[in-house]
Amino acid sequence: MAKKSDVEKLLIKHDKLTHSDDLSVISHVQRNEDDWFVNTLMIKGYDVPFKFRRRKVYKNLTGTQVNLTYYPITEEVAGMQFEAMKVVRIKMS
Repeated sequence: MAKKSDVEKLLIKHDKLTHSDDLSVISHVQRNEDDWFVNTLMIKGYDVPFKFRRRKVYKNLTGTQVNLTYYPITEEVAGMQFEAMKVVRIKMS
């Protein structure tokens, strides 16, 4: 029996998680929010932003391929609901 990868373990433990490989990043924006840097990715073929937070500035991912593990969230901005994806794991392909 093969040893399960970290991603496989996460997907088994959390049923709402999705993992996608080799996604093309078409836009990457970072902004400072309190003590965090909020990163927003737009992915080719998707209409929703993928978001994650880091303590330090992250390298620009525009034009790169990434592997993402994420789940859907709903955010309220100015009284309107917006769908987004919360990234829990990101790796360069």
